[in-house]
Amino acid sequence: MTSASTPAVAPAAVPLATVVLAAGKGTRMKSDLHKVLHPIAGRPMLEHLLANAQALTPQRQVVVAGHGREQLEKALGSRAAIAVQDPQLGTGHAVQQAEGALAGFDGDVLILYGDVPFVRAETMRAMIERLHAPDAPAVVVLGFEPADPLQYGRVLAHDDGRIAMMVEYKDATEEQRACTLCNSGLMAVKSADLFGLLAKVGNDNANGEYYLVDIVNIATLEGRACAVIVTDDADEVGGINSRAELAEAEGRWQKKRRIQAMADGATLIAPETVFFAWDTRLGRDVTIEPNVVFAPGVTVADNVVIHAFSHLEGATLESGVAIGPYARLRPGTVLKANSKVGNFVEMKNAILGEGAKANHLTYLGDAEVGAGANIGAGTITCNYDGYFKHKTVIGERAFIGSNSALIAPVKIGADAIVAAGSAVTRDVADGELRLVRGEQLVKPGWADSFHDAMKKKKAEKNS
Repeated sequence: MTSASTPAVAPAAVPLATVVLAAGKGTRMKSDLHKVLHPIAGRPMLEHLLANAQALTPQRQVVVAGHGREQLEKALGSRAAIAVQDPQLGTGHAVQQAEGALAGFDGDVLILYGDVPFVRAETMRAMIERLHAPDAPAVVVLGFEPADPLQYGRVLAHDDGRIAMMVEYKDATEEQRACTLCNSGLMAVKSADLFGLLAKVGNDNANGEYYLVDIVNIATLEGRACAVIVTDDADEVGGINSRAELAEAEGRWQKKRRIQAMADGATLIAPETVFFAWDTRLGRDVTIEPNVVFAPGVTVADNVVIHAFSHLEGATLESGVAIGPYARLRPGTVLKANSKVGNFVEMKNAILGEGAKANHLTYLGDAEVGAGANIGAGTITCNYDGYFKHKTVIGERAFIGSNSALIAPVKIGADAIVAAGSAVTRDVADGELRLVRGEQLVKPGWADSFHDAMKKKKAEKNS
């Protein structure tokens, strides 16, 4: 973050409010889902932004909505006030709609955009601190210098960071467009100044809209200083308006997260094929093979191996665990220390005890497996009767033979053995053998007679 102005001083306990603009229709997304609710790393982009802003402990949060406001109301609940912009007459008009929600508020206002989700808390804090510098700017603008300025609005500033003028691209001259310092749209303004300045904004411009940037020009004409600070990471102010831009943002986020994972002590065999969620937590000496996907809610302890093509969500893996390849861990899964889940094993709301194993082709749902138990290939816990879920409890050191169906609710005791191919509907006591099969029928020579008869019929048919 750079600023050539007077050094900023951190404000002492000045209340903060955030105003997030999210009233756009998002037509380029071509989606029934509100644009700012589209996820990146498993989290709606709006939630990324609000989480970063929360680091500054705002007293009030206002989201300005228009199209799809019901979705925003449902997503936000009581965490933010919803101000409605209808009709939508520009960014200045949008911020004006927050005036009622900020009635009686005396403090700083940070203006953010719901489709610009990755503004860092440090950047927001720097804007507020600059607002309280000794030269007391009326407005602080966050600028950036992209590789290609495209059609961004321009910030025409002096070397000391004071703004001479701001202009939208459509209204700019060729000389003004030659300036590469662009307007991110983010601003910090004292509440005592904000709505008074907005009331003076007109719409005599190429779009006939009320531009938020005009509050800077109005304050400047009134003899008040306005300042720009410049982010050193243009990506943090990148807006998302289309599916392609959403994918690009996801890619940038994932790249940074992979680098962080490796810096923190994890081994990623093919980093570009691993996808993390916003809240994935990894310990040290974790090895992640190619094509692994983390959905939200996963915590991985030290010395864990995650083999290729595994998918994890809402799962906790303790130290020494190994899973996969082709394992699926669903919400509520807990793998205790040194347990193992192998290929084509699915777990949901289940605990695999310390040192226990389910090596292949198994489903464990609504189950508790004791330490040291062995779950044979093809075993399933039949947890759903069509109306309710039921629990299966498997004791320590129990051995469940291959292709067994444990029909819940059922309990298998410690050291018990369930023979392969059994369908168990009643509890099995500690140390007991349970074998549930039909009687095996043996007819010597029957197969030979069958083959002879069938060959004769086939020959007669083909003659």
